[in-house]
Amino acid sequence: MRVALFVTCVNDVLYPRTGIAVVRLLERLGVTVDFPAGQSCCGQPQYNTGYRRETEPLLRRTARAFAGHAHVVTPSGSCAAMLREHYARIGRRALAEGRGAELADLAADLAPRVYELTEFLVDVLGVSDVGAYFPHTVTYHPSCHGLRGLGLGDRPRRLLAAVEGLDLVELPGAEECCGFGGTFAVKNPDVSAAMGTDKIRNAAATGAEVVCGADNSCLAHLDGLLRRTGSPQRAVHLAEILAATAQEPVR
Repeated sequence: MRVALFVTCVNDVLYPRTGIAVVRLLERLGVTVDFPAGQSCCGQPQYNTGYRRETEPLLRRTARAFAGHAHVVTPSGSCAAMLREHYARIGRRALAEGRGAELADLAADLAPRVYELTEFLVDVLGVSDVGAYFPHTVTYHPSCHGLRGLGLGDRPRRLLAAVEGLDLVELPGAEECCGFGGTFAVKNPDVSAAMGTDKIRNAAATGAEVVCGADNSCLAHLDGLLRRTGSPQRAVHLAEILAATAQEPVR
């Protein structure tokens, strides 16, 4: 099987190890990974801030970059939700405004081919045990887009539970937002920080060594709070845990 990796700009610029981990993991499972060079930001920051028209060129660029790929895999629930849900809204609005069906057609063609990483592993490849080894205590934070937007359910936890050596402990208040929310954290920094503080307080109560998530945007927010409070916990993307083996551990 061959897939296209949509790495997202957050991972490309700030967390390249996550993208590398996705490639390692998928190749270990027998998947050939392409990386279309034409990809860029999906436009989520612009869209969430109200610049809907300014997002349209990024819809076109993304749709064209991944044209012809049967599966587009991304290690980000928020970006997957942007491509699957919000692109369709942009297309419908353009159509309603009498600007033609181009955007709606591009969105409709792309959406069913986009998979968040855990969806692809569980639903397409049909695996929950990916042969990972991670001898640490882990607690999992489900991001809002993955939890409520994509409906990932227990897929991430099933994958983590199958990792050899990993002790998965429940996170109190797991379904509560961490406070990042993209531009929400910029517009409402005090509220965002307070929500994040509640989240890391709950994470500390678990005694886990690692706070895991499937969105590095949320993990960046939590990791910053962990560092500023001097917490010994560290934030690690789920892909890096699933890619880890005894021979190639997480660095």
